[in-house]
Amino acid sequence: MKMNIQHTSGESKGKFFIEHDGKVQAEITYSKAGDTQIIIDHTEVSDSLKGEGVGKELVEYAINYARDNELKVIPLCPFAKAVIERDKSLQDVLR
Repeated sequence: MKMNIQHTSGESKGKFFIEHDGKVQAEITYSKAGDTQIIIDHTEVSDSLKGEGVGKELVEYAINYARDNELKVIPLCPFAKAVIERDKSLQDVLR
C-alpha cells in the first residue's frame, strides 16, 4: 500500500508520518544527534493500518531520507531495528 508520507523537522527532533482525515495514522520519530546522525526512537501504526506494511514503509522512507541527506542512522526503536536487521539493503546508513 503506497501512502503519502509527510515529514516535519524541528531543531532536535523530527518525524515521518501518514495522516488521514486530519489524524496521524502512523509515524516514525527521530532525534537529531549532531549534524550527521539521526536516532530512530519510535514507530507507531494505528490499528486500522496494522498488517499493511506501513511500519516497514516508514522505516524505508527514513532510511532514504538519511541517504539523501548523508546521515547515519542509529535505530533505537525495536521495530525499526528489526526491519533494518532483516534487510541488508537498508544497512548502509547504520552508524
